[in-house]
Amino acid sequence: MTEPRDEQEVFTLVDENGNEELYIELMRFQSDETGKWYICLYPAEEENADEVSIQAFAFEQTGDEEDDEIELQPIENDVEWEMVQEVLNTFIDDEGNVNL
Repeated sequence: MTEPRDEQEVFTLVDENGNEELYIELMRFQSDETGKWYICLYPAEEENADEVSIQAFAFEQTGDEEDDEIELQPIENDVEWEMVQEVLNTFIDDEGNVNL
């Protein structure tokens, strides 16, 4: 499995009503099992909160390496969800802090 990156990017996600929200990258990794890349994001407005809502997606790079655009895809498979949750849990300590 490819290790998570230290760099945090900011993403703009658009909800079903067309509202834009900023999300901060928590981590991204590639699974050896699926070969897919996954990314975990949390709302920018929760950056200094005690608890954050983490969103996870599979993704594909759509631009060239200089462009670095990615297309987020929903995770629809329970096995994939469990794998993403296991990876995320390996970086969360007993107090709920993420340690990358």
